[in-house]
Amino acid sequence: MANKRAPGHAETRDEWAAKIAALGEPGGTERSGKAPITVARIMEAAFGLVETEGFEALTMRRVAAALQTGPASLYAHVRNKAELDELLISELCARVPVPDPDPARATEQMLEVCRSLRDEYLRYPGISRVALAAAPNSLEALQLSEGMLTILLASGVPPRSAAWAIDAAFLYVSAYCFEVSLRHRPDSGADQRVLDRDSLVERYRMLPPDKFPNTVAHIEELTSGEGHERFEFTLTTLLGGLERT
Repeated sequence: MANKRAPGHAETRDEWAAKIAALGEPGGTERSGKAPITVARIMEAAFGLVETEGFEALTMRRVAAALQTGPASLYAHVRNKAELDELLISELCARVPVPDPDPARATEQMLEVCRSLRDEYLRYPGISRVALAAAPNSLEALQLSEGMLTILLASGVPPRSAAWAIDAAFLYVSAYCFEVSLRHRPDSGADQRVLDRDSLVERYRMLPPDKFPNTVAHIEELTSGEGHERFEFTLTTLLGGLERT
């Protein structure tokens, strides 16, 4: 999480304290008021837009149009697009269930959390790019990180190893989902920048064997994997290899 910037501008200390104080209160993360435009409605419209058209289609103007209002009406509730992005990621993190720690099942529990986060990201194509660009500094993201940290520490993973593993897991889940979104864009079905397996195999077979002997010999292995097999392999390798005391 180090060396990443927070989206938008940083909250003041008082704003941060107010959010913490509101934890557990009904509607604590929503802004009050009787106006028909609310944070919840803005987020609902934004999620609907991303789910059907992809994250690239998300703009304040498009959200305003979906709510049959002008963009200026949104800024009374959401400062800018960067804050809206953070609200959406925070909501997705809040949806991920975190089990009570079971040291005997720590790796599987971490995989369950990562799978749930993956599925939330994949439901909204391209949205994981927000998580790639910013540290998880919202309370919802920190609560998810806290749950993962609790699982690893309870299983005997040293604190620094646990912290770095969580950071790596977050990064991998976000990058994996972003890559998938490039291959399966809602508008065109596939992104031209990403080759399908057949095209990749064809290019590998064109390589001169004397210069790429191992690549040519193992084309099948290099291009193998169905569904989420590579996702499972990568995270199982990462999490299963953690040293425990």
